[in-house]
Amino acid sequence: MSDVSDWWRTKIIQMEPGKIAFRGRSIEELIESQSFTDMIWLMVMGFPASKAQARLLDAALVASVDHGPQAPSIAASRMAMTCGVGINNAIASGVNMLGDVHGGAGEQALELFQAIQRQSQQMPLDEAIATVLSQLTDQGVTFVPGFGHRFHKPEDPRARPLMDVLRACAAQDSAIDGQFSEIAEGLQDAIEHIKGQRIAMNIDGATAAIYGALGVPPTLARGLFCLSRSVGLTAHAYEQSLANERNKGPTPPHYRWTFDGSDIDQPKD
Repeated sequence: MSDVSDWWRTKIIQMEPGKIAFRGRSIEELIESQSFTDMIWLMVMGFPASKAQARLLDAALVASVDHGPQAPSIAASRMAMTCGVGINNAIASGVNMLGDVHGGAGEQALELFQAIQRQSQQMPLDEAIATVLSQLTDQGVTFVPGFGHRFHKPEDPRARPLMDVLRACAAQDSAIDGQFSEIAEGLQDAIEHIKGQRIAMNIDGATAAIYGALGVPPTLARGLFCLSRSVGLTAHAYEQSLANERNKGPTPPHYRWTFDGSDIDQPKD
């Protein structure tokens, strides 16, 4: 390190008094020409999005904004708001609940799709899908990320339109890898063949296919999901702030939990 300015190194922002530039483009230019989705792409991917890339990213972000208070992250945001914290704290409470089980399936599905794509370089796609599924079975994996939904049956209403947008955008722009739609839909068919019933693709599978087609790495895919869901968290936290409720827990006060420990010994006469 030759100078204290080398303590942090970034290609994202350049700044000095009276000047701000992101990825080599002035803030004045960006304010005039870029949508928020365009700006997200530029910041995380490092180059301007094409019209089709921006449209596809926008669709994934729109679809993921909210899933109601039954989603633990949304409920946590609303409960936090009743505890007297600021809205930023309530939003952070929800974001911090987006882990491997709640919110992380999209990242896991993208890793799975990428594994299938790598395998497909050596064999036909259907064989690549069967090979990767067999590997999952050998590892004791019974849940395939990106497929099935505990609430939406028989199918997640967000998946089909997202896949339609993916196919349309891939047809418009060769930089969008349309094979990911084939992988996701081929995997859906393979799971149905194995299980003997249709287990439809969910939003995690559809957005994973989109992020794969856009060249988004799995870790960043989770970050983009968190960014999208923050919109819903913000809306719910603000709505809850208007309700004038205090210390609202996960269940109404007259409900009690089930105690399955040992009763306190009663004193003997």
